[in-house]
Amino acid sequence: MSETISNPSRRYLLIATAGLTAIGGVATAVPFVRAWEPSARARALGAPIRIDISKLQPGEQLGPMPAWRGQPIFVIRRTPEALDRLKNGDDSNLADPDSEVESQQPNYAVNAWRSIVPEIGVYLGLCTHLGCSPKYYGAVEPKFFPPEWQGGFFCPCHGSRFDLAGRVGRNLPAPNNLLVPPHSYESEKVIVIGVEEQTA
Repeated sequence: MSETISNPSRRYLLIATAGLTAIGGVATAVPFVRAWEPSARARALGAPIRIDISKLQPGEQLGPMPAWRGQPIFVIRRTPEALDRLKNGDDSNLADPDSEVESQQPNYAVNAWRSIVPEIGVYLGLCTHLGCSPKYYGAVEPKFFPPEWQGGFFCPCHGSRFDLAGRVGRNLPAPNNLLVPPHSYESEKVIVIGVEEQTA
């Protein structure tokens, strides 16, 4: 004959202990599981951003400079002359004129302008050498730079030059073109950084 618990207080004690153990296990597991979830700040840093380009004039860079995932984003509006130079100019001084390094831009930006809309350039504002932030030169300035450079981005830290499509010059410290972040157009006046063109 099996032994039964005849003392009601002992039975209540065992039930209470089991209940408290279960509650303690849940209380321990919830913070542990939540620790694996990204914080609100981390989610915000990775969230897409919308940029209004309605006031951006030809030859200008958008300011104040927007940031996505904690990194600066260069948005420029190219002049018709700049577009012509990018399409028909001499690209023999460029390291990767045809954007062959696939990781540097999405497929929709593999063209002479490295952009969706030829007039608008969107680039991650970090030099591909050591991550410095290049300065924008919308106009040709032969007094300070070699005559073959027709304007774009210049990194003063180590002298890397990028054209107005973010393509790096040959034999310079930066190994690759400026990165083109994933982006799309919500309208003619609003760009969404962080959302691919084909999924917008």
